[in-house]
Amino acid sequence: MADGPHERTKRLGHRVDAKVPTSTYRLQLTPDFTFADAAARLDYFARLGVSHLYLSPILTAAPGSTHFYDVVDHSRISEALGGEEGLRALAWKAGEHGIGLVADLVPNHMAVPTPAYHNRALWSVLALGPDSPYAHWFDVDWSSGEPVLMPVLGQRLGSILASDELQLDRMIVPGFEHEGEVPVLRYYEHVFPVKEGTENLPMASLVDEQSYRLAYWRVGNEELNYRRFFDVGSLVAVRVEDPDVFDQTHHVIVDLVKDGTLDGLRIDHPDGLADPAGYIERLSEATDGAWIVVEKILEDDEQLPTSWKTAGTTGYDAAWRVGALMRDPAGAAPLAGTLYRLTGDALGSLPTLIQDAKREIVKESLSSEVHRLANLAHEVCTSDVRLRDHTWRALYDCIRRMLVAFNRYRAYVVPGTPPKPMSLEAIDHAAAKARELLDPERYETLDVVVDLLKGREVGSAGQTEGATRAELITRFQQACGAVMAKGVEDTAYYRWTHLLPLCEVGSPASRFALPPASFHAWAWDQQHNYPHAMTTLTTHDTKRSEDVRARLGVLSEVPDDWDALVGQLHAAVADRVPAQLDGRVENLWWQTLVGTSDETGMMEWERLSGYLTKAMREAKNHTTWTSIDADYEDAVQTFARAAHGDDQVAELIAQWHHDTAEGVRAAILGTKLIQLTMPGVPDCYQGNECVSPSLVDPDNRRPVDYTRRDAALAHLLKGGRPRSVSEEKLLVTARALRARRDHHDAYVGASAGYQALASSSGHAVVYARTVGDRPEVITVATRVALELERLGGWADATVQLPDGGWRDLIGKGEFDGGTVPLATLLRNHPVALLERAS
Repeated sequence: MADGPHERTKRLGHRVDAKVPTSTYRLQLTPDFTFADAAARLDYFARLGVSHLYLSPILTAAPGSTHFYDVVDHSRISEALGGEEGLRALAWKAGEHGIGLVADLVPNHMAVPTPAYHNRALWSVLALGPDSPYAHWFDVDWSSGEPVLMPVLGQRLGSILASDELQLDRMIVPGFEHEGEVPVLRYYEHVFPVKEGTENLPMASLVDEQSYRLAYWRVGNEELNYRRFFDVGSLVAVRVEDPDVFDQTHHVIVDLVKDGTLDGLRIDHPDGLADPAGYIERLSEATDGAWIVVEKILEDDEQLPTSWKTAGTTGYDAAWRVGALMRDPAGAAPLAGTLYRLTGDALGSLPTLIQDAKREIVKESLSSEVHRLANLAHEVCTSDVRLRDHTWRALYDCIRRMLVAFNRYRAYVVPGTPPKPMSLEAIDHAAAKARELLDPERYETLDVVVDLLKGREVGSAGQTEGATRAELITRFQQACGAVMAKGVEDTAYYRWTHLLPLCEVGSPASRFALPPASFHAWAWDQQHNYPHAMTTLTTHDTKRSEDVRARLGVLSEVPDDWDALVGQLHAAVADRVPAQLDGRVENLWWQTLVGTSDETGMMEWERLSGYLTKAMREAKNHTTWTSIDADYEDAVQTFARAAHGDDQVAELIAQWHHDTAEGVRAAILGTKLIQLTMPGVPDCYQGNECVSPSLVDPDNRRPVDYTRRDAALAHLLKGGRPRSVSEEKLLVTARALRARRDHHDAYVGASAGYQALASSSGHAVVYARTVGDRPEVITVATRVALELERLGGWADATVQLPDGGWRDLIGKGEFDGGTVPLATLLRNHPVALLERAS
């Protein structure tokens, strides 16, 4: 599948001479790991072969933030990380090592911090309401005439007033020192402005006169009048579609790109924006066509619009395909049988489970967003005599069904612009699904809703545009993303415990495995359309690290053995299994226990306990974040801790690891090598150059032991043999990253190509990275290794190498082109990385 001469003009999405990383290394910056700490590790990153450090958000975040996605000030680099001076010092020192910087950018939302004055723009809005110069910054529904809802109270307002928990105080507000001492309203750690002239009113009247509405925290889901990040009330959406808001919130970052401090940007959650394509184009223009990738989740075979001014996605589409490539499709049915045995019921199909979860989210945590959409549609209909008989309730029912039925993050309809065929198809698909669940009496209303969402003429002749219609189109798509994220990834994917790696961010859980031919076809297409997109395996959002997923993927190769092990594990603690234990949770627990452990022992209980709590609450079957069932959680935690500390359980799991060691080794190393050498710019999440089992945040943001990794890398680069699978993964990572650096033209150069190579075994994944039509570097990886082992190994299986001499950068062997036995090529490692010997 090499590019032919007539096919070498590739789509880039950035200016031709933009600095494109050959690889990135993601760093999670915190007050405990700052710009200076990153600078202190530059020797290690350079030896590893990294071309760019990929920094988590660097702008000023809410006090105490551990992730910095909760920005409060776009005009300043975070002082907690070292400020602008520290950033520029890191850039300078990194440049001396031949390393550049790229950074994460959060355009969709800002924090509603505690106290609120840390976000000066928001404080102004709370003080002045729609009269604030920042009122248009935030996606607030000012049309209702209601003040901004602040649902922060622990009880209903009447009870709070009766107990005198609100206190009037005076202070000099940080950031507003020029105003001197002013009255403020305190509620424990919360501080709010007091409108001038109301400070002497009785407390109830004072509260009622403000430009914000204090409310019980449960009110937020039903009556919130500002758009959030998903259902997180402490993150308020920003209207970057307004040119002046874009300019004010981006000038610092844009300047850092234009002066060379940053070479590129990763855009967080573009689907939350009013017009993702328009935003990206504006950002590309502002940065003079810099390298930009977007955190876009593509559903199954959905494709990123090639018209976007971006190099591509951040790699979830690559991650699930690499994982699926390494799994055995024959394991799907037996593993489903194990789940059925534990649950005692058929569970229902995955699509049904997803629809049920989305329906719950639409009804509950995103209720206020759905009501706002219904209000917009009703406003359109009541203003047009031909549409007036479509009631609010009918419109609400249709919109709710459409949100549940929508099977992707959005359709990308831009008000005033003719929709593209893919957009119309997405809406029509959802409408067809919604129609199946609606009373026929609602069909005509559904047709109206569909036409409105497409921007078509509906109602009186010529009616296609208008502010309300445009807002409905935009906000519906923004709501679609929230419903998908909260309904699928944060609910259904914690309920469906068939095989945990299937239920990952951006992964279609219905796609159990992927044959090599399908992977090669996708990779070739990526090389042509998105050669500089990011690829990834682990991120700050993944539910499990790449090594946990690779270890669990091996279950697909020996599903009957796994079923037997689950039976033994259950029997070992049968007297401690609580009656209320959900079989889905038990299945999740055994997989988690095995996925996070190895021959040397299990993950620390505290880490597993925190994950288990989050998994139970996200699943929302028995307990939730807002309605905690302490008895259920305690029962499950007690059972899990007993299992974690049980000697027989430990022996059974240790034996499992011994029996599957070679399969796990091949999966871990093969997964990593493919990700590092396939089309795109690979990102290595901090610490994952070695085996690094981790679970969902905050577990995956734990500090990394770079001293140990540095010593291990020095040992390997001096010719020392790997002393563990972890060191073997470090060797594979370093060799692959250095090969990308040394063979730049074959990986990210203008003539870089991808060519699948022939092998006589379906257990080998083999491809070349080319310059033009000439292969320069070859990847060989073993897949489904335990089945291969049962079949007796490679036997006479071969691979066809291109003409010339080849040197293995990992195993050090040398080979001539032509037919080469895989048993010879992979004698020392389950993977090989060959470069031309000349």
